[in-house]
Amino acid sequence: MSHPTVPARPAARHGWAPALAAVLTGLAVMVLVATLGLLAAGAAALPDGAFPRVVAATVVTAVGGSVDITGDAGVFAETRADLTALPLSVTLVGALVLGAGFLRPLRYRAVASARELAGWAARIAVLWLAALTGLAFAARQTFALDVGSGTLGDLTGLLDATPRVGFTADVPLTVLFGLLWLAGTLLVALLVARGAPLPGRLLRRQEAVRPAAHAMLELILAYVLIGVVATLIAAAAHGHVAAMFALLLLGLPNLVWLAVTVGLGATWHGRVEGPFGLPVPHVLDAVLRTPDVSALNLRSLTAYDGRMWWLVVVDAVLLLVVAFRMAVRSPARVRLWQHALHLAVALALNVLMMCLTGRVSVHFGMSLLGIGDLGGGLSGELFLDPRLWQAVGLGALWGLATGFLGGLPARWVRRRRAVHAR
Repeated sequence: MSHPTVPARPAARHGWAPALAAVLTGLAVMVLVATLGLLAAGAAALPDGAFPRVVAATVVTAVGGSVDITGDAGVFAETRADLTALPLSVTLVGALVLGAGFLRPLRYRAVASARELAGWAARIAVLWLAALTGLAFAARQTFALDVGSGTLGDLTGLLDATPRVGFTADVPLTVLFGLLWLAGTLLVALLVARGAPLPGRLLRRQEAVRPAAHAMLELILAYVLIGVVATLIAAAAHGHVAAMFALLLLGLPNLVWLAVTVGLGATWHGRVEGPFGLPVPHVLDAVLRTPDVSALNLRSLTAYDGRMWWLVVVDAVLLLVVAFRMAVRSPARVRLWQHALHLAVALALNVLMMCLTGRVSVHFGMSLLGIGDLGGGLSGELFLDPRLWQAVGLGALWGLATGFLGGLPARWVRRRRAVHAR
């Protein structure tokens, strides 16, 4: 008696056309999110038709590119500005879409050679390099700042010192860091996707990496989803809808990463000075807007608002949930202490990524006739910097504890499944 055979799924092709589709889709989504966020932030009112170039600069910085800010105010004045911040909403969306595009032609496969994976990644990299270079050349503009009609306006007009600010993408650095970002995105996509093919020699290693990597992806997406809900509730309750949507579409993960690490017990140092209107919880602005550098941690936040202890509760609950899911997905031979170690390493690396990408440094100022920084909205400073290794160490400790505790009920679930299977 013959049995009908199930036709095998055809192997997906991963040539230049799918690579082009993956790159264009990723860039299109990043440009769309950046455009909507900048529109909500009021960037459409920038003079000299600068808006499209600001969008290009935002996408460039989202993938780690370098944008230099320049200033000019004539022979009697000096302007200076610097900006170090990643629009992580754009970064995260781009990574998710590009990673999915990279994995799509590889579905229905169990094994792929290292040469095949490298060739497929190289096609995407070549097209990504071309697109990123074009964006970097487009990300440059100079425009005048409106200083108002008061005394400052009269002085700048009299001395021909009207400030002009410009930005220019550093093309070589943008290409370098953009390619590194792409390589990291594709590598993480391979590690996170449980069904993605790997070279045969690495299949035995995946049980120690993939469940923990997938748990970190679930953790990140859960935190971002909570941030989205909280932002929408705040917009409905307190107004400022445009500012809230600008935060949502440009920098929500920046705020989420801060909340996550503070909930783990980490400390950030920061300061806000000048006319920055931050669309963030009032307690955060209150702690940072001081004459000296402030320590931002659970102690300083709860001194203003005792409800900030909920950050610890949210961290604990989500980590226990992902630890349980990681243990359930792992092979039965993985021991409890190994679950704890795997989650500790994964969470420490995740916290390291959050701290490195969540740093913010913004400064701008103008001096006239050598007399300091002028006020009137033309000077300000904002910076936020973590105690890096303290945060990473706390992440490892939390990972050990929650990995062990989350693995305990997973063993009971596995035993129940084994009993029912008999």
